[in-house]
This record gives sequence, C-alpha cells and structure tokens, in this order.
Amino acid sequence: MTVPERHVHGGRVRRSFDLRATTVTFALAAVALVLVGWVVRMAFDVAQRRPAWVFVLVLGALTAALLRRRSRNSAARAALRTTDALAAATATALDELEQGRAERVERACAEEATTVVARAEHEELSPDEFEEAIADLCRRDGCTEVAVVGGAGDLGADVLATAPDGRRVVIQCKRYADDNKVGSQDLQRFGGTCFTVHEADVAVLVTSSDFTAPAADYAEWCGIVCVNEERLRDWCEGGGPAPWEGLGPGGNGTEPSEPALW
Repeated sequence: MTVPERHVHGGRVRRSFDLRATTVTFALAAVALVLVGWVVRMAFDVAQRRPAWVFVLVLGALTAALLRRRSRNSAARAALRTTDALAAATATALDELEQGRAERVERACAEEATTVVARAEHEELSPDEFEEAIADLCRRDGCTEVAVVGGAGDLGADVLATAPDGRRVVIQCKRYADDNKVGSQDLQRFGGTCFTVHEADVAVLVTSSDFTAPAADYAEWCGIVCVNEERLRDWCEGGGPAPWEGLGPGGNGTEPSEPALW
C-alpha cells in the first residue's frame, strides 16, 4: 500500500507558542518601563529644584555630543573637558548659594524667635508662650540650665536659669494688658518665695504692662528686679542689659538697691 507523501507548503515550519518566553519578555518590558519612568521623574524633580544646573548640564551634553560627532582631535577633547569643568563649577556654585540662603533663613528665624516679645505682638501671646519667650531671651544672653516651670504649684517661679556668672536666676512672668498693672500684692507673693523657697541670687518679675508705685517701692526694698514693657522691649532689641546684669555676685536682694529698678 502506497502512503501519500506530505508536502510542506513554502518550506516553513510553524513554531509552537512558548508561554514562558512570552512572560519573560513582557516582564522585562515592564521593568524597562518602570526604570524609564523613574529616571524621567528624577530628571523632572531635579529640573524643578535646580533649573539653571539642568540647563547647563543639557547644554554641556549637547555640546559634547556635537564635538564627539564632528571631530576626535585634541581640540575637541579640550572643549569637552572645559564643558565638564563648567558644569561641575556651576553645580558647586548653586550648592553654595542654596546653602547660604538656607543659613540666612535659619538665622532670621532664630532672631525673630528670640525677639518675639520686643513688639506689641507680645499681648497676643498666651501666658505659656510669654514664659517660653522669656526663656528664649535668657538662652540668647548666655544663660544655661534654662527651664520653664510655670504652672500649678510653681510657688511664683515661671522660669529658672543660671546666669553666665553662675548665679541662680528666678523669673516670674506676668503677661498683662496695658491697663492692668502689676500691684504690690503680686510682688509680695513673689518676694515671699523667690529667695527662701527657690534660693534665687537674682529675682526678676517681667511684665508686658507696668508696675504700680507701691509695687515698685516694695521691689526696691526687697531687691526684686522689675522689668516693665519698655525695659522688656529694650532687652529684646539689645538696647538694654539683661535683668541679671549690673547686680554683683552674691547679692541676694536683702538690701534695697538701685539696680533692682533696672
């Protein structure tokens, strides 16, 4: 029996579908797309933050490509080195400019924070914020171990600090409106605890308003330094000394003294 011969049309053999190869191909394509998207996103972020740097680098790359395509002589290589050096110098200059700008902003913020009580805005501060502002002034003027301790049971002490010469400074803060002056009762309550309980070498009462005449007399008699709104503004702006300056070491306020009026 004769078997008919099978002919292959066109001389081609169909290949079977390979699922594994197709999967690997699509996976590699997906990874490539992710990498390309990541590179494009990074380039976009850099372009937003440093457009001048990106412009210089792109210009340098284009110049380098043109020079490599046109010539490979020594002049072209020198031009390439010059372009790379220009790009590096530009990047360094931009970094320094940004660093200098950040430092200036940081210094400005620090100065604004330490002088927040120097203007009329201190009336807008809460009592807690007022105490924090006074503590910042103490830190600015060289005090160490500065702590805000105001609150229930503080026995008259709102801010504790150690002066640059080692004396213990005890401060009570009164954030009052202009029409509400600190009276003699406030001074008497503070005077009853600042030296005996808190062992102050320098006792200070700071207010955003002013003191009544009897309160100022009592403070002068017992040696409490009174800082009213005007003297507080001078202290903040650097036009006046810190409250503990001008009082000699060892003075505990038991004797009436002119510096207590600050």
